[in-house]
Amino acid sequence: MAKIHGGRVVARALKNEGVDTLFTLTGGHILPIIDGCVQEGIRIVDFRHEQAAAHAAEAYGRLTGQIGVAAVTAGPGVTDAITAVANAHFAGTPMLLLGGRHLLRQELMGGLQEMNHPPMFSGITAWAGTAFAPDRLADHVATAVRHAHAGRGGPSFLDIPMDVQFDEVEEESVSWPADQRPNRLPSIDDRQIAEIVAAIRASERIAIFAGRADASLTGLTDALQAPTYLNGRGRGALAFDHPLLGNHARSAALGSCDLLLAFGVDWDFRTRYGAVVSPDATVIQIDADPRKIGWNRTAHIGLVADPALVVAQLAEHSDSIKRDRSDWVEGILAQEAARQAQLDAEAADDSIPVMPQRFARDVAQFFGPGSIVAVDGGDIVSSTARWLQVSTPGHVLDPGPFGTLGTGAPFAIAAKLAFPDRQVGIVYGDGAFGFNGFEYDTMVRHGLPIVGVMGNDGVWANIKTLHKAFFPDRVAAADLGRRPYHDVVTALGGHGEMVTHPADIRPALERAVASGLPALINVHLAETMRASSNYAQ
Repeated sequence: MAKIHGGRVVARALKNEGVDTLFTLTGGHILPIIDGCVQEGIRIVDFRHEQAAAHAAEAYGRLTGQIGVAAVTAGPGVTDAITAVANAHFAGTPMLLLGGRHLLRQELMGGLQEMNHPPMFSGITAWAGTAFAPDRLADHVATAVRHAHAGRGGPSFLDIPMDVQFDEVEEESVSWPADQRPNRLPSIDDRQIAEIVAAIRASERIAIFAGRADASLTGLTDALQAPTYLNGRGRGALAFDHPLLGNHARSAALGSCDLLLAFGVDWDFRTRYGAVVSPDATVIQIDADPRKIGWNRTAHIGLVADPALVVAQLAEHSDSIKRDRSDWVEGILAQEAARQAQLDAEAADDSIPVMPQRFARDVAQFFGPGSIVAVDGGDIVSSTARWLQVSTPGHVLDPGPFGTLGTGAPFAIAAKLAFPDRQVGIVYGDGAFGFNGFEYDTMVRHGLPIVGVMGNDGVWANIKTLHKAFFPDRVAAADLGRRPYHDVVTALGGHGEMVTHPADIRPALERAVASGLPALINVHLAETMRASSNYAQ
């Protein structure tokens, strides 16, 4: 009978879960796991920081539908990854972080990087535990994955001591779990569909707000002729040029509708904790997580189900709920058009330094509808996201409600690995680049021609606005200066350019693609102060 080490048990268990890629930063405490993945044919992608490796695992899971997996070494390797795990938690993304751990036989002896990791994850994971026996490793992987896929989804953490990874077991003695989690997504029954259809028929002013949806949303939107607003992983569910897709008048639509169909959305700071919705509106809320239904805002019909499946179920009833476009909808669309006309005028500005709306328009037109775009920053992302033309669900990769900076490069790396034939881009703020900008080295080493473009105004713009509002005579720690970040990318083996004139943005981006290298176009922007109410809502 053949023997295999614990690291290979972990790798084979991952492979049985459909995992084809491991994101990592190498370390002694996880060498057997890495070796096991090599033996099992799982691709290894190594990063320069554990946070980036774990961010990439989250994005890979979002894009592929399989569990994204990162492995990090003990102690500081695990603690470095905590922010990325928290981001996946708040974004509701299934992922698995594997952590190395000191040897069991050295427990409490002060071994290298000795630490009890799982308690640190108690508030940001669906499950966290330690594996103490090599013959149980496959069960532990299955348990972690099962918890990660529960509800909306979330991260799990599995702690594996180094000696447990090195210990060998008889291959035939390992129990390999199969079909140990639900394999059918939750939908709703005919009675519940009929209840929603009745509410739709009884309403005159219907709006749709979707944070999780797929292309079937188009059929529902068209049937209801309802203004539709998207955020998070709902972005791209409608084509960017769909006439009912809203970008600017969400507050007006939600504040005056009499029926709101809410699919996988949160009533958090982004919606003024649900106060943006008319108090007189009937709210139909569909979410895979029962804890989200009725959170901060009453749900008159609250159902636990997969939002995308319910959208598809309702779309099948299009004939019975079809309606003409109302005067109310025309009024909302008129507000959308008026605001877009203002932005179009701003985007025509040829000023130097480049104005944010000009940057946003040109960058969005360059990437086009078929791209995958990771957005990493504050004000520049807020400006650019409204212009993006991405028309595939989930292909605008934002960090989610946790607002983490530094996701751009690892998210884009995961996207390029998952979809090597797609144009993959990053929209950066200059502040955000400082977190994981060195992952351009990872792009170069792995031959990933990703195009990054930076809106560089030399300040922490959102924070400087707040600082000036509260303490105008004592503004501190808000200025960065316009640094030559593009030269950093060039030094790492990529392609870098600086742009100061708006007419040069598009040609520089085209040269970036033609280079065939990971690229960064550093665009100098005008410093504009835009107040944010996120902190006060």
